Amino acid sequence: MIAVTLGTSAVDREDIRAALAGPVSVTLTEDARAAVAASAAAIDAILADGRTVYGVNTGFGLLAKKTIAPDHLTELQRNLILSHCCGVGAALPDDVARLILLLKIAGLSRGFSGVRPALIAMLQRLLERDILPVIPEKGSVGASGDLAPLAHLASTLIGVGELKVAGKVVPATEGLKAAGLEPIVLRAKEGLALINGTQVSTALALKGLVLARRIFEAALVAGALSVDALAGSDVPFDPRIHAARGQPGQIAVAAGLRALLAGSQIRANHADCDRVQDPYSLRCQPQVMGAVLDLLDNAERTLLIEAGAVTDNPLVFAETGEALSGGNFHAEPVAFAADTLALALAEIGSLSERRTALLVDPAMSGLPAFLVAESGVNSGFMIAQVTAAALVSENKGLSHPSSTDSLPTSANQEDHVSMAAYAARRLTQMAENAAAIVGIELLAAAQGIEFRRPLRSSAPLEQAHALMRSVAAPWDRDRYFAPDIAAVSAMVLAGTFDGIATP
Repeated sequence: MIAVTLGTSAVDREDIRAALAGPVSVTLTEDARAAVAASAAAIDAILADGRTVYGVNTGFGLLAKKTIAPDHLTELQRNLILSHCCGVGAALPDDVARLILLLKIAGLSRGFSGVRPALIAMLQRLLERDILPVIPEKGSVGASGDLAPLAHLASTLIGVGELKVAGKVVPATEGLKAAGLEPIVLRAKEGLALINGTQVSTALALKGLVLARRIFEAALVAGALSVDALAGSDVPFDPRIHAARGQPGQIAVAAGLRALLAGSQIRANHADCDRVQDPYSLRCQPQVMGAVLDLLDNAERTLLIEAGAVTDNPLVFAETGEALSGGNFHAEPVAFAADTLALALAEIGSLSERRTALLVDPAMSGLPAFLVAESGVNSGFMIAQVTAAALVSENKGLSHPSSTDSLPTSANQEDHVSMAAYAARRLTQMAENAAAIVGIELLAAAQGIEFRRPLRSSAPLEQAHALMRSVAAPWDRDRYFAPDIAAVSAMVLAGTFDGIATP
């Protein structure tokens, strides 16, 4: 189990990958625990002074002007949670639910939310035991936070809803018992602190980012392998070309492609051929994939900040005893990041499919039609390319921006929303599509290399070729194709090609 310490540093990419991969434990530093306790004490002081503060002793949304009597404050918080459990659809996958717990702990432990240490300790225990809330995937508009899905998380703490224990869905009370916990009675502000935040959208977007990085790495390998299989030129990757433009992602990708192709016997064998230019899907890889890399880097900066951000409302400032109402729950930064990740995934797939189309076309490739020696009786990679084209088209539709949409909610009190949750949720589907597209290209390019034998490609590309051959044999005659695509796509999603070409 990976141990994460919060309070001395922000949530980092390794923490996120660990939570997506399996159980993690969280420890708070002494400073973090002190900040949480001071924030909770500030709520006690507000109530003792008889001050009226939104979310502490008022209604919510349009009902914020209604003051709630002290003897109804616990009922107020419980009713808030129960009424907001309006999620629909399938449950979020375990890796996302686990990451949501981690991010919620990270936000609350900053000491601006007014919750008791005991509440955070419950979340820590669930995370450590890998007892995960069952959270419906649909129902958030990304402002005021991810209300419905986070309410399903919060409800488990009061013994309502469902938890998953060792893969089995059980009533929340049973799941709490398995963790050695009892349902908690929420006090003033705590229910609101639990459901007012961007943790669901952020967790989904971070998963999309992790997958997009893996697909990007695999696509660089696939692109370089296709260059060799198609007897393409490495001249377009000359560093002087990219330095003249100055785009950092483009420069990095060109360097990665040069490293991947260095030492290829195939390239050396046709270095003096009379071909003047390659098609754009080969020649312009640094320009397209470099722009993709820049998008991934920008999205990561935003999402890593959000991973440790305080996004509930109001925020409690213990040093002054104030509770200030703002709008950190608005997930527009997450929505923008998710939308750019969607564009990146769509373009990775679009460029990859075009290279597959070159590989199967004998007029463009100089290879046997559809990459099979006896075409006609064998169809080879004909329909594999059709599948790639279908997935590219699907991702085009899915890449339509969500952040430009908004529907007012809560009787127009919440009149502009981010739609970040859907913007982020569709990324997993897009990543699975993109992984299959790149997987098909990897298979096609590996088959193209077979026709260049006995010449060898570069050392890193031969390494990639061997990885694929460990799960998919060369294509000498038609066979049941789907398992090959599934196996290599799974390798792409698992990050098997990471590090072979890191620009």
